[in-house]
Amino acid sequence: QVQLVESGGGLVQPGGSLRVSCAASVFRLVDYAIAWFRPAPGKEREGISCIIAVVGSTNYADSVKGRFTISRDNAGNTVYLQMNSLKPEDAAVYSCAAVRTFRCSLWYTEYNFWGQGTQVTVSS
Repeated sequence: QVQLVESGGGLVQPGGSLRVSCAASVFRLVDYAIAWFRPAPGKEREGISCIIAVVGSTNYADSVKGRFTISRDNAGNTVYLQMNSLKPEDAAVYSCAAVRTFRCSLWYTEYNFWGQGTQVTVSS
């Protein structure tokens, strides 16, 4: 069974930084695209960023461009999301998702496998 486990969430002040991780098990990360999502007004989930693991190609939502960076460690089967200049509106449960493809999509309907999420709290 495909499993994704997020970690690294916590409490941070506005303007601060945090890195969350998505560890994949059972499947090989190099065969998948991975994306990060969070709840957003007007839709079930907002696609924050995605990465094609085999080549490292990425995509970002406009709301996080210049602040967030996605990366992967194929050998370690882990995807990271570095979040800088955090704003109160960034507070959310951040979930990672995977699909066995070589495309990078920010649409949540494209993904088959989901983690349970990690809580990011931005005070004030």
